[in-house]
Amino acid sequence: MNTGRGKSTRGGNDKKKPSGPPRKTASKKKTSEKKPFASKNVFSGSSPYKSDRKPFVKGNQETPEQPKKAVLKKVSDDIRLNKYIANSGVCSRRDADLYIQSGNVTVNGQVVTEMGHQVKPTDKVVFDGITLNPEKKVYVLLNKPKGFSTSEDDNVSSAYDLVRNASKYLLKPIGRMDKNTIGLLLYTNDNEMIQKFTNDAQRSSKLYQVSLDKNLKFEDLEKIQKGVYIKEHKVWVEDVNYVENEPKSEVGIKLKSSNVKIVRAVFESLGYNVLKQDRVMFAGLTKWGVTRGQYRFLTEQEVINLKNI
Repeated sequence: MNTGRGKSTRGGNDKKKPSGPPRKTASKKKTSEKKPFASKNVFSGSSPYKSDRKPFVKGNQETPEQPKKAVLKKVSDDIRLNKYIANSGVCSRRDADLYIQSGNVTVNGQVVTEMGHQVKPTDKVVFDGITLNPEKKVYVLLNKPKGFSTSEDDNVSSAYDLVRNASKYLLKPIGRMDKNTIGLLLYTNDNEMIQKFTNDAQRSSKLYQVSLDKNLKFEDLEKIQKGVYIKEHKVWVEDVNYVENEPKSEVGIKLKSSNVKIVRAVFESLGYNVLKQDRVMFAGLTKWGVTRGQYRFLTEQEVINLKNI
């Protein structure tokens, strides 16, 4: 009986426990109270506000991969083979593709027929038997003013300074021009053209307007037309005449020699002093549109014309 009472008493005690909130219910209440203040839910990696905070992250907190890529990135100097050929001035890119396909181009001794083949500036490219120069050909026509010379005399201003910014390549003058001669002077990095127009056998015409210290006598004009001797060499001119609507001290003379000193020597041999010598035409190129001290680039057609002279 005692055992039964004990059981009954314990069972009764369970039923008569205070009616306070069950442990389970208290747990729910506790959770609901803390949830709005849980910092973990607001700033943790799973928070939906994370993307909103990205713009406020300092640059030094970014991942290291981004700056590494920027530092290691390198611009290649390689260019397509057809562009290399076109830059050399022998033909257009489209024509270069035809030569490549036909097997007429070698790179470092190996025939290349692959379209889009990349080459380095240091590679040796032979196009139809000719070794190419990777520099793009540049042709600059300068209207040289007085006081500038093509010589390397430190006491005279260099005419190259007037065209230095025209190209990243080193440009050279076709022929020489002293500080007292003004007018057209062609600069280029095309060595073949330089050799062509500085050769004694070249046949391009140059026209000069010369100002003399006195009027040119008609009989002296005829002597020049027939040819005068300079250091035992006869100088032939294509034409010589008075400049229209100007005093007879203004004379135009046309000849093929690339040596500008010949012009001065022709008149000095007859007793005249040359006050001004202006080259107004060079191999078909004129000063039209080029003011004194300025320059312009030749057109493609003008370059073709020069090569065909």
